Amino acid sequence: MSSAFTPRVFSGIQPSGGLTLGNYLGAIKRFVDMQADDFETIYCMVDLHAITVWQDPEVLRRNTRELCAGFIASGIDPEKSILFNQSQVPEHAQLGWIFNTVARMGWLNRMTQFKDKAGKNRENASVGLFAYPALMAADILIYHATHVPVGEDQKQHLELTRDIAAKFNHDYGVDFFPITEPVIEGAATRVMSLRDGSKKMSKSDPSDMSRINMTDDADMIAQKIRKARTDPDALPSEIKGLDDRPEARNLVNIYAGFADLSPEQVLAEVGGKQFSEFKPMLADQAVAKLAPISIEMARLMEDTSEIDRILHRGAERARAVAAPILKQTYDIVGMVS
Repeated sequence: MSSAFTPRVFSGIQPSGGLTLGNYLGAIKRFVDMQADDFETIYCMVDLHAITVWQDPEVLRRNTRELCAGFIASGIDPEKSILFNQSQVPEHAQLGWIFNTVARMGWLNRMTQFKDKAGKNRENASVGLFAYPALMAADILIYHATHVPVGEDQKQHLELTRDIAAKFNHDYGVDFFPITEPVIEGAATRVMSLRDGSKKMSKSDPSDMSRINMTDDADMIAQKIRKARTDPDALPSEIKGLDDRPEARNLVNIYAGFADLSPEQVLAEVGGKQFSEFKPMLADQAVAKLAPISIEMARLMEDTSEIDRILHRGAERARAVAAPILKQTYDIVGMVS
């Protein structure tokens, strides 16, 4: 990657409803940590991505504001980071169209997330659901972002972003877009269901006990951890002892994520304990971190005009970065301005 690019982080979350512990440990907590590093940080509610499947307009508005409240309550500072919703910055969609002409059908056909989300009825899926990885590339590259914190499930989309940047640079004989680096770290980048350790924690799971919602209060958080599925054996002292114990591994990873430890360090501390001892320790960690966030989210949602003001100001700051990059892109492509 050329050193000419400013170290800049971009990441976004879809406001498709219901933030969970998975969003917090897998993404938002790391967004907050990256504010303290030597990066410019840009965080986005990707509402254009949300509508690749139909959304009720009122619900979408509420979810976008609630997601913003979740970001702020978790520690994202709108003065330190640029915080906005994607649809207020039209440069995303404009660069997305250019990238639709750069990305190849074969590349998009290989995207496993489209196969998962479209299911058997792929002929009935929206064109947007198929093409949205090109818009995701535009989200990142409209800011010349050099680093993107991603979960394992988005790694393939970031590879596509790198392919699009490389092909654009090659086709036009420029070194214009950076080859963005993924940042995949931390014990709990993939948080699993509390009812089934082989499945990812999901807001669409019919059982509310399978997940911890960011809006859950302290009692509910503690209750869900108490009732989380486990096995009868004590916790091992070595990481190998978690093989074939998905529920145990998940709870250890969650504890590690909260405590900023590695799973190995957690097991050195709790190896030999029964779950009846470990679960209260985990509940204390979860309540200490999450209950204040849920209280602050509720406060922010009481008067959403403050959230709207923050998003509008964030969009103005985002456009100040994005507009010159789009203009240069158009010049490179040969558009008359």
